[in-house]
Amino acid sequence: MPHIKNYIYIIIMLFSITVFSQKSIENDPELIQNNISYRIEQAQIHLDNYNYYKAQKNLDEALQLADKADNKTSIGLIYAVKGRLQLTVGEEEKAIKSLSKAIEVQRIINDNANLGKSYKIFGDVYFAKKDYYQALDSYTAAKSKFEEEGLNKELAETLLSEGKTYMLLNNYRRARAIIEQSLAQAKKIDLLKTQSEAFINQGIIQNKLGDNEKALVYANEGLEIAKENKFTNILNEGYLVLSDLYKDAENFKESRNYLNKHLKLSDSIRSLTRLNAPKEQETQSKIADINQELEEVSEKLKQSESDNNLGTLISILSVALITILSLLTLSLYKNNNIRLKTNNMLHKKNSELIIAKEKAELASKTKANFLSTVTHELRTPLYAVTGLSNMLLDENPKPEQIQHLKSLKFSGDYLLTFINDILQINKIEANKVDIEPESFNLKKKINNIILALNNSANDNNIKIHFEYDKDLPENYMADQLKISQILINLIGNSIKFTKDGDIWIRVYKIQEKDKVYTLRFEVEDNGIGISQEKQDHMFESFSQGSIQINRKYGGTGLGLSIVKGLIDILKGKIYVKSELEKGTTFYFEIPLEYTSVQKEKVKKLTYFEGNKSDIDLTNVKILVVEDNKINQMITKKILTKMNLHCDIVDNGEAAVDMVKNNKFDIVLMDIHMPGISGIEATKLIRSFDKELTIFALTAVTIEDKMHEFEEAGFTDIIPKPFKQEEFEKKLYNALASSNDRSATA
Repeated sequence: MPHIKNYIYIIIMLFSITVFSQKSIENDPELIQNNISYRIEQAQIHLDNYNYYKAQKNLDEALQLADKADNKTSIGLIYAVKGRLQLTVGEEEKAIKSLSKAIEVQRIINDNANLGKSYKIFGDVYFAKKDYYQALDSYTAAKSKFEEEGLNKELAETLLSEGKTYMLLNNYRRARAIIEQSLAQAKKIDLLKTQSEAFINQGIIQNKLGDNEKALVYANEGLEIAKENKFTNILNEGYLVLSDLYKDAENFKESRNYLNKHLKLSDSIRSLTRLNAPKEQETQSKIADINQELEEVSEKLKQSESDNNLGTLISILSVALITILSLLTLSLYKNNNIRLKTNNMLHKKNSELIIAKEKAELASKTKANFLSTVTHELRTPLYAVTGLSNMLLDENPKPEQIQHLKSLKFSGDYLLTFINDILQINKIEANKVDIEPESFNLKKKINNIILALNNSANDNNIKIHFEYDKDLPENYMADQLKISQILINLIGNSIKFTKDGDIWIRVYKIQEKDKVYTLRFEVEDNGIGISQEKQDHMFESFSQGSIQINRKYGGTGLGLSIVKGLIDILKGKIYVKSELEKGTTFYFEIPLEYTSVQKEKVKKLTYFEGNKSDIDLTNVKILVVEDNKINQMITKKILTKMNLHCDIVDNGEAAVDMVKNNKFDIVLMDIHMPGISGIEATKLIRSFDKELTIFALTAVTIEDKMHEFEEAGFTDIIPKPFKQEEFEKKLYNALASSNDRSATA
């Protein structure tokens, strides 16, 4: 008896310790996470060893823990590994469903590393389904994430899968290039498994491209790595590839030898796979046996009650009930199957949409980067073209050279306008255009625009008529620059396509609510007109009347697209009505807020309008930081023409040293330079000199980099290529401000 009591006591103690340990684990997030991570790791090990049942069991337990802890990162990873398991056992539709759940979670929490892995497995699923183009899309999305996160191992594996996909599409040259990239990545980080598989696949590719000798070298190299490291599946594939290669080389003995090795190893792998097949098959077999036993018992009961009327009635009712239940079960089963298929289809479509979105985002990002790079590269030589053209025109050229120089200047200005239009369209499409409201006089603004365009109108013998509703207020709070740009484009178009005619500009009220007026602006001409067919595409980028009109009148076809974009930003609408040979009317409606007071701008004196004697230019020192030799020469010539002295350095480090050791009034800082950039150099200068005037003299897209310029501490920005008079005005105003500060001190 005492022994029994001791045993009971020990059992109670062990039970208490187990319960206490369990509660401690449940209340400790770190232990829970370790438990989840361990089960996921075990699942992956079992999956690699073909033990699918144990892998599934570990994943189910991990998911249960992760759900309780609301651990989104682990939930996403578990669904991704589930997808890989389901793909391995041939359940592609279930894999799509699991991976869709993984991607949905990983996108919400921005788990880019695991998101890339999920896309990679998605690609493998589509690869297995022989949907190769869909697989390539998934691999592209995966590569994007791995490159962002610097995951070289995963990138190498994805490149290999992408190359194998191109092989199945018979695009062997593309496959060779991609697998070479994979091999380079794998060698960089000593990834032997990927190297082995890449070499074997390069062997297949070289054979397809007609170089069987090189194919054998590659395949043998891959096979040796697989042998040394016991990569069973790759070794098995390598034997088969070498068998085919030796067969093509007519070395039938070696071909048969490698084929035998392949068959022997394949049998071993199949045996191992069967040994570790899912336990679900065993469970299904047991259920079938139980059902059979139940049927036998039911049959015996029926026989024993055959003489009993009541028993017969019960049997009939039982059969009827079983039949009804069977039909109901069958109906539920079919409905469940339909629902499952529908869900799988929805998950598949959802995943396809997500990948398409990723591709669109990547394309948009690539386009923005391309435009930023191209515009910088175009603006830099344009600075030289426009700068040198202006200089040569100012240096008394020969009479026969003047027209050539003017043509060169016109071409430079036209190209600059085209670049600016492309950038404007890009900004509108990317929603990067901000509204900057200010009070202004609308009637005066339109009069100024007409005055500015009047010379062009006179050249075409056009008379401009302006009608402003006499009952309409003149002062409004709105973005006057965008309104000006819209009107300049529309009036400019009318001038371009009208000869010996008239243009009418009208402004009147559509409706008024509180202080907000909805105004209609009309620009009507009696020019060449637009066909109905062309009117349907008027506001698309690069849209013009016809090739003949483009050749005759010029233009990029971007003006109306910009107008439409700006009017949309101002929450307005634009319309067109036109008839060939009779004329065109563009009219747009936008809301403007009425203001009773117009804020008058204080007009600063410019270099041309002020008195030069107010500033002593002899002591002014300017530092030009520019790495391009031609741009150095142009900037120095412009400054010399203004009687200003300048020093020139060609990199950011030298600029910081010069400012530390010398006194400068102004620094003209380029942005893209060897070594540290102009932005970094300016930050360093601002650490010891807060007052120095520093201009960003740059060809980069200003709007995209504006926040960086402000953070770095630039005084102002002068975009290249610039007009000489604007450049001089900015310098003069900076020097005048500096002069005022010195006088006050």
